[in-house]
Amino acid sequence: MQVPVYSLDGEVIKHIEISDRVFAVPFNQAVVHQAMVRQQANARQGTASTKTRSEVSGSTRKLFRQKHTGFARAGSRRSPLRRGGGIAFGPKPRSYRQAVPKKMRQLALRCVLSAKARDGELMVVEQLKFDEPRTKDMAQILTALGADSSALIVTGEPESNVVKSARNLPRIKTTLANLLNVVDILSYRTLLMTEAAVRKVEELWGEKVSQGGSNASL
Repeated sequence: MQVPVYSLDGEVIKHIEISDRVFAVPFNQAVVHQAMVRQQANARQGTASTKTRSEVSGSTRKLFRQKHTGFARAGSRRSPLRRGGGIAFGPKPRSYRQAVPKKMRQLALRCVLSAKARDGELMVVEQLKFDEPRTKDMAQILTALGADSSALIVTGEPESNVVKSARNLPRIKTTLANLLNVVDILSYRTLLMTEAAVRKVEELWGEKVSQGGSNASL
């Protein structure tokens, strides 16, 4: 598959060949959904906690005698039925982690990358570097590329000036090629990648992965 490479002014300067094993994979909705649910579940802290009737403070003495009061029978003030009592069936700290096979996670990533390329929402720039952080310059570049509404910017190597230039722009996020994930790709309309990032992605999840020769993990 061939895709155009843009300059920072939004002009097409050349075309490059990208791997069909990464950017031309049929979309598997079930695998993508499972990978997305797994990622969101693993991001949960699971620290919500409530006190049961044995944990709240208060006396365990019976509030009043059993009969001849005209009220319903009542025991301890810690009862979940009373104000200030314990919580019945409330949440307790737990782990929400889910396990998904590595090959399924990699397939899901290739599926969403392919969907972006197929829908014309993948844009490749030759390089993206700044001598100093300038949010205004980043905004002008995104406007020229038509990616100013919502974009995920992917670089091959850490670029601190790129990160600083984009972090104050709404609906814009930067990440590294080896940190790409399903949720981020689906959360932004445009996937803006440098040419180096494309080659990094192909190296991590391309032909070598299918042959079992890569140790890259998601």
